[in-house]
Amino acid sequence: MAVKVEIDLAYEFAVKAKADQVFDLLSDVPRSVSHFPKVHKLTDLGGGVYQWEMEKVGTAQVHLQTVYACKYASHRAKGTVTWTPVKGVGNAQVSGGWKIHDRKTSTGIELAIQGVMDVPLPGLMKMVVVPVVESEFEKLVDKYIANLVKALGGEA
Repeated sequence: MAVKVEIDLAYEFAVKAKADQVFDLLSDVPRSVSHFPKVHKLTDLGGGVYQWEMEKVGTAQVHLQTVYACKYASHRAKGTVTWTPVKGVGNAQVSGGWKIHDRKTSTGIELAIQGVMDVPLPGLMKMVVVPVVESEFEKLVDKYIANLVKALGGEA
């Protein structure tokens, strides 16, 4: 039996870097992912599809590892980078996207992430597991954004 954990996050922030520089970083999936904490392995499956394997968390006897794949699409003219889940890979389905806004003296960035993770624990654990997984995922994304902001010259 597995506990389903749903994630729905949205962020808005601005950086000092130019919009083209922001797009170049965010549309280069391996380069962008290099700023995401606790990624064990990113595998290019071809055709804009990448498989994420997060580091294992827990103890030697009981541990969890999130694995999923997404197909990425980027559109410079629209200022977007989006990803959609690849069914049948891993234990999570993740989608979302970046929206980049050129504000002349800074660049506005929006990030949206939606996901469903299957955590292999008994249903009785749901009340404990769901808030922990949600909190941990949010902390990872917060750190990812902080790392990106630093790489893009700081917050505007």
